[in-house]
Order: sequence, then C-alpha cells, then structure tokens
Amino acid sequence: MPFDRITVEPDKLEGRPCIRGLRITVETVVRLVAAGWTFEDILQEYPTPEQADTLQALEYAAAATDVHFHQLQAPA
Repeated sequence: MPFDRITVEPDKLEGRPCIRGLRITVETVVRLVAAGWTFEDILQEYPTPEQADTLQALEYAAAATDVHFHQLQAPA
C-alpha cells in the first residue's frame, strides 16, 4: 500500500514520519486515538490535516508494527 500522505524528512522532527510534511507525527495521531480521541477531536485540535491523513497515519503505524507471531512451546 502506498503511503502518499506520510512523509519522512531528516531535517524535520528528527526524521519521524509525519502527515504530509506537517509537524504532526504519526506517533501523535496514534497516541491521540489511544487516548480516546475521535477523528473529529483530532481535526478540531489540528485543523490542517484531513480525515484521510489521520486514517493513513493509523494504517502506516499498523504496517510499521506488522510482525510475525510464533507459537511458543508450552512450559515443561
């Protein structure tokens, strides 16, 4: 999946993934959603991003944490 709304610029916010070059990181969006904020809450507090930006930030974070789980052996 292409992430055309997520940018990484080494000279901006220490190279953290941001929404469209803005100073709003993917991490910020994830933390706000984890704290119970809705899309409407985020857009009211940060009016520059669009809802599609915040959705793609969550999709990006999910893709970045895509790991494979291995079944552990039962304890002996």
